[in-house]
Amino acid sequence: GTQVTVEIHHEDTTPQLIKRLSLGKGSQRLRGHDNKGFQKTEAPRPPGAKDLHAYPWDKSSLKSMPVDLQQLKKLDAYALKVNVTNSVEELVKALLKQARTDLEKVRAIWMWICHHIEYDVVGYHNKSQLSSKPRDVLQMGKSICEGYAELFEHMCSLAGIQCKKLSGHAKGHGYKTGQTFTGDSDHAWNAVYLEGRWHLLDSTWGSGSVDDSFTKFTYRYNEFYFLTHPALFINNHFPDNSNWQLLKPTLTLKEFENNMLHNSNFYTLGLLAARPDTPIIRTVNGKASVSVDCRSGTLFMFKLKGTDEQGLMTLKRHGMELDIYPQKTGSHKLEIFAKPSKAEAADDVYKCVLEYVVECESVDKAMRFPKELHQPVGPSWFSERQGFLRPSHSQPVLHTNDGRCCLTFTLSKDISVLTSLHTDGSSSLSEDMGRRHVLQIHRRNQIELKVHLPHAGNFVLKIYSKKKSDPGNYDYIFNYLIRCLNTEVKWPAFPQSYSKWLQDYEILEPLSGLLPANRNVQFKLKMHGVAKVLIQAENTYPLTQNKGCWEGTCNTSGCREVFVMVHENANHSFYSHVLKYEVETQ
Repeated sequence: GTQVTVEIHHEDTTPQLIKRLSLGKGSQRLRGHDNKGFQKTEAPRPPGAKDLHAYPWDKSSLKSMPVDLQQLKKLDAYALKVNVTNSVEELVKALLKQARTDLEKVRAIWMWICHHIEYDVVGYHNKSQLSSKPRDVLQMGKSICEGYAELFEHMCSLAGIQCKKLSGHAKGHGYKTGQTFTGDSDHAWNAVYLEGRWHLLDSTWGSGSVDDSFTKFTYRYNEFYFLTHPALFINNHFPDNSNWQLLKPTLTLKEFENNMLHNSNFYTLGLLAARPDTPIIRTVNGKASVSVDCRSGTLFMFKLKGTDEQGLMTLKRHGMELDIYPQKTGSHKLEIFAKPSKAEAADDVYKCVLEYVVECESVDKAMRFPKELHQPVGPSWFSERQGFLRPSHSQPVLHTNDGRCCLTFTLSKDISVLTSLHTDGSSSLSEDMGRRHVLQIHRRNQIELKVHLPHAGNFVLKIYSKKKSDPGNYDYIFNYLIRCLNTEVKWPAFPQSYSKWLQDYEILEPLSGLLPANRNVQFKLKMHGVAKVLIQAENTYPLTQNKGCWEGTCNTSGCREVFVMVHENANHSFYSHVLKYEVETQ
């Protein structure tokens, strides 16, 4: 029953003095008189070289030691059910029944505190009435950070684990971007000694959160603050004694103040870095840019002063890029949100991961975007997943000088595509006209979109799709911004097509849906599976078939509309309308 502690050291280091000298027989030792049957722990040793982690974060792990959360599930469930509140000693005894290793002991204590002690919002406003003594915290079932940290320290020492309460400044509730910290420390947390190293944790922040008005606490367990990697913990915890940063090099208070605040959502969603890495951004010529790196397949959104209208966000395979163009000078709050693309859990909503303050000195009026523009803009891994591969234009913005542009994609799925063009202001297009300014051409699994703009300006090209076999509605997939500065531009819409105009038919000429009056107009259409094609104007003109194309001319005098009609079966006298053109008025 004798407890023996063996330490193995590298030959060129001097051994630390043995931590725990418990020399008596184990059984007698526990019946001793110190602390009701618990071993006394040593006074915590100060952090040394082997406790330090490199700064900045090496993007390896969110924790400072390997922790298998799956393996701890059973212990976690046990700790949550322990219901002992008459004394701290009895509580620790009950918790340790299922805990063998020091890590398990710390985990059981952590789990219990995070789920049974609530933050005392009333006590916070009236600190003189408040006791942070472990016994009182347990009896009340609530406290402020000080009480959480003292209870944690006391429970660990009863369990024979070195633990230290730390205090310092935190970017917690009420923190304003870019603020400075002066005066006394405002938060408390703990360091625990496990497997030969010091580790950091914050059970106050692990337990839940307080609402904006600081009147209501909600239990919301947060795994992030258990044994957090010190290079991440420094993001929002600055200890009074810089040795307890457990970092090399350590940060100064000034660096802590200037550093970008990444909250726990940022890291738990697998995000790795953000640029710029300072919280205040100044616009250059009316524009500010932000980018985020992440592991993969993360969806993002942003809000500038509460809306996402004044930006261009593009999704990348490993992150996102955002350019914003505030339309007013002054200070604006910019929030970035993220969520995993494979939403497994029902609570996968967009969570705020970054907050910036954008200082705008001048406005770029030319970059006022149409209301219809949806974020993100341009093609991405998301549109690829929906079946749009190999886009001819990978950028979110298309610039055209003559008011025309052409995009192609390879479709990987059997989908029908719907497209429409939108713009703002007095010149906005009706839904029907918005569709008729984009022409689809299908060649096997290739799709080509021809866009003819009705005038200069900023336009949104929206792309929708649905499975061909689905009777239902089209789903919105992605959009582009199309910009044209040439005020001479004035393209008419394409001809109107009817349901009998099949997806793989093609108009070679005339592409304009508006024909000149009193002229002979040449027609050339690619169509298959039809017996006859007629053009109906004032008179009727048959087209002749030549190498897969139907060709011929018609005269537009004396009529306002021209129809293309097909005869699907030579034995039937029935014609179907497939296209309709308008004729210019005199």
